[in-house]
Amino acid sequence: MSNVKEYKFWFVTGSQFLYGPEVLEQVAADSKKLVAALNDSGKLPYPVEFKTVGVTAENITETMKAANYDDSVAGIITWAHTFSPAKNWIRGTQLLNKPLLHLATQMLDKIPYDTIDFDYMNLNQSAHGDREYAFINARLRLNNKIIFGHWGDPAIQEQIGKWMSVAVAYNESFKIKIVIFADKMRNVAVTDGDKIEAQIKLGWTVDYWGVGDLVAYVDAIDSHTIDDLYTALQDKYDFVRGDNDAAKYEHHVKYQLREYLAIKQFMDEKGYSGFTTNFEDLVGLEQLPGLAVQLLMADGYGFAGEGDWKTAALTRLLKIVGHNQATAFMEDYTLDLRKGHEAILGSHMLEVDPTIASDKPRIEVHPLDIGGKADPARLVFTGRTGDAVDVTLADYGDEFKLISYDVTGNKPEAETPYLPVAKQLWTPKAGLKAGAEGWLTVGGGHHTTLSFAVDSEQLRDLANMFGLTYVNIQ
Repeated sequence: MSNVKEYKFWFVTGSQFLYGPEVLEQVAADSKKLVAALNDSGKLPYPVEFKTVGVTAENITETMKAANYDDSVAGIITWAHTFSPAKNWIRGTQLLNKPLLHLATQMLDKIPYDTIDFDYMNLNQSAHGDREYAFINARLRLNNKIIFGHWGDPAIQEQIGKWMSVAVAYNESFKIKIVIFADKMRNVAVTDGDKIEAQIKLGWTVDYWGVGDLVAYVDAIDSHTIDDLYTALQDKYDFVRGDNDAAKYEHHVKYQLREYLAIKQFMDEKGYSGFTTNFEDLVGLEQLPGLAVQLLMADGYGFAGEGDWKTAALTRLLKIVGHNQATAFMEDYTLDLRKGHEAILGSHMLEVDPTIASDKPRIEVHPLDIGGKADPARLVFTGRTGDAVDVTLADYGDEFKLISYDVTGNKPEAETPYLPVAKQLWTPKAGLKAGAEGWLTVGGGHHTTLSFAVDSEQLRDLANMFGLTYVNIQ
């Protein structure tokens, strides 16, 4: 589940017949050289394929239509090598329903003062060709991306690569299916939302299944499969028995593995890519899924607690953008308000994704004091340091808004011996006071996706692709 299908991006270069066939041949040759260099750079997560030189409305339109119906194409990258009359692009661009990147570049990264002549000027017109092309995209009110700079610059290549990851996530968003086992937590407002509008706007399918449907899968898991997984995980995690007797510890860990295998089988059979649970409805289950959820998130499935399907889908979406690296369901838990220590301590009872762990996670069994069920096993670890984003999706009734701020991730200042959960400390780069006031003012939720692998530029690109309002608190 952490992997997505193989995608590619088509490269379409704009030109025209005005300068003769030799110029068009050179435009095509330059485009192929540029594309080959991008593919060889090691900066792009997906390959680029040179498709055509667009010189007429007809061939541009046919190219865009073909991209729409080729499921392996995640988006189009365009470049105006010469002046490309923008009217030729109107119909094709109107029909295109894949992400569009306008790479505003030119073949050389300098002005060849000693040799420049009119032949060079006829061939290399990106400086004003890009403006002609960009005008029509602006006139069409497109949500396309523009990247300006030389194609051979590693920083530009990295920027292209980041956009590619977002474009793939956009395509994959229309395949996201979330199963909610029981409804959302009763009487909570922020986790609610319009499922139909989410499917229209974001492509997400959200289905309800009763806990009893899941219990049937849990009861049917073969004990030998559980035993094999129990043994295999001992190489990956530290098994810490603590105050539990051996039999209790093993049973509780294995029951979580039973839930893990059952939920995974359920989702894989029915095509789901994420799920929610709710501690208010655990009928037929011995424990609230904890370790089970953490293992599934590490596999790349989306998740959020308390029936919060919006955050479950958002987490799956951002895992695709971040290639399932260091991206986790999160919740603001408690604050450090002391001067010089301002920070938020995040966790979520049990369900924190181990992809953000900075140390080797430990499998422990402790009481939960919520849900009225047996003591659940969970992974306990400390989060990481570094730059990250904290993101939520809010439904205001008349629109969805994507809300985020940039944060600095830190490790907790001390151990928490009486709070045996995975935890992450962070501080908004705007400052805790300004960041929190901004978040509260706009109405951001307490469930978020925290990612060290995604940045705010990618979030803005994602919001633009979907036509969402993006609020970046600074």
